[in-house]
Amino acid sequence: MKESLWQIWQPDEEALETCSRLSNELHISEASARLLVFRNIRSAEAARAYIRPSLSQQHDPMLMRDMDKAVERLTRAVRQQERILIYGDYDVDGTTAVSLVYRTLRPYVQHLDYYIPDRYTEGYGISYKGVDYAIEQQCTLIIALDCGIKEMDKVAYAAKHHIDFIICDHHTPGDTIPDAVAVLNIQRKDCPYPYKGLSGCGVGYKFMQAWLRSEGKDEQQLQPALQLLAMSIASDIMPLTDENRMLAYFGLKGMNTNPLTGVKSLMEVAGIAGQVVTMQDLQFKIGPRINASGRIHSGSEAVALLITDNENEAQAKAQDINTYNSERRQFQDKVAQEALELLQQDPDNDRKHTTVVFSPDWNKGVVGIAASRLIETYYRPTIVLTASEGGLISGSARSVAGYNIYDAIDSCRDLLTHFGGHAFAAGVTLPIDRLDEFKQRLEDYVSRTIRPEQMQPTIHIEQEIALTDITPQFYQIIRHLEPFGPDNPRPTFVTRQLINNRYTRRVGKGEHLHIDLTDTRVAIEGIAFNKGDWAPYLQNGNAVDVCYSLEENTFNHRTTLQMRVQDLKESSSQPQR
Repeated sequence: MKESLWQIWQPDEEALETCSRLSNELHISEASARLLVFRNIRSAEAARAYIRPSLSQQHDPMLMRDMDKAVERLTRAVRQQERILIYGDYDVDGTTAVSLVYRTLRPYVQHLDYYIPDRYTEGYGISYKGVDYAIEQQCTLIIALDCGIKEMDKVAYAAKHHIDFIICDHHTPGDTIPDAVAVLNIQRKDCPYPYKGLSGCGVGYKFMQAWLRSEGKDEQQLQPALQLLAMSIASDIMPLTDENRMLAYFGLKGMNTNPLTGVKSLMEVAGIAGQVVTMQDLQFKIGPRINASGRIHSGSEAVALLITDNENEAQAKAQDINTYNSERRQFQDKVAQEALELLQQDPDNDRKHTTVVFSPDWNKGVVGIAASRLIETYYRPTIVLTASEGGLISGSARSVAGYNIYDAIDSCRDLLTHFGGHAFAAGVTLPIDRLDEFKQRLEDYVSRTIRPEQMQPTIHIEQEIALTDITPQFYQIIRHLEPFGPDNPRPTFVTRQLINNRYTRRVGKGEHLHIDLTDTRVAIEGIAFNKGDWAPYLQNGNAVDVCYSLEENTFNHRTTLQMRVQDLKESSSQPQR
């Protein structure tokens, strides 16, 4: 794994003056004020609004292009008791979106059904099989969630059978928009909606919000469903800014006070019931279990879990999904290990700017996770491919911070039969006989467009602090900045010239490090995962610079602040204060 570059924020003179002013106005420390200014919070009024989110901060859903058309068509379908099919992708964003819309419409629609395509036989997006299912069920309206923005042929096929489409998507559109009744997508160039960071589930939520308002119904009934929306924001790695941060805040609040039946069962099998659930728990403990349903068995099972109000049913389904998750781990470990072995056999591997690996034997459901794992070793844009149907191969792409993998793939579009996604994650399908050309052209494009610093993992540090800056008030300010995620990261600090206090030692099987460090005035403990090799260096009295975040640790009914170490470096200079 490459050594991480530490990039410490350097506020300009105006920012420093703002820090000083906020410190005085809010009666907080300069270090606390810097936390606010780093997030572009420049006034006491803005600070109070930020730390106390309100649902009144939402944007008007009618600002979204085609929302009026979508509301009108859904209203007509409900009033005429048409049969409605809710169609969604098989990942967390898709299944939570389907669950949210289904739960919202269930009290009002007599003939309501949902459909999640099979990852292996139908692939990503709207399938002909799915449309045929709607035909068989005599549906006249399909609401597509987290997919559909490039499905011109499927929409046209449905129209021939007198089925209308409302598309709710957030993926990058192509040159042509499908001829649906309404296409809700904040990424459309002609969409004036002010916030572009919504997940697919988020677009579905805004649709339901607009419809409830138009019907004069109480939109408070949507609040429990914000738990599902928070899952999608976390798992789809959407920015924790603006509307997303506020919606995730209330979603987490619901989970921690009155979780939905299915959500409660997921929390139990994930081992986080009774704890304060965070966005990180959703991303790394809840999300992978929901995803495992679609990767190993069927995404429909995740929807069935998330829409049920029956505790016994929820517990049984959560146990099944937990079993799928264990299988998923075994598959992904196998793919990642075999992919690393293939790369080690390539004499040119270390000189490349991309990773593209293929094996016909890999499980299609875990190639995206494997791509993320490979980035941990070779920090560069990565695509993992496996066999598909009809002489095609398909897989998932993942990128590094700041580099747009979607644009790189788009440069090879003439070689592909299908592709779609975001700047940092995408899916591709191509004929196997074009693989070598694809690898070379992708490498050429990335080598020309990626900056050297994007090829090195970077830790963005908010400020350099002393251990004396770490006070209960300081940590309380940090808590008020939650929930954390992309574009609102958990504050990361650096403190220099720390030495072993008393109890620094290896823990686990020796791979981890329990730290007990001091600056000779104040001591603090913490955990450094996969840093066990540093134990002898510290035990011998050497000083280190520590990059870390802060968290609470409760032991024997006593709660203290501790470091969650991200990186360690040998000290070479005194801290600059």
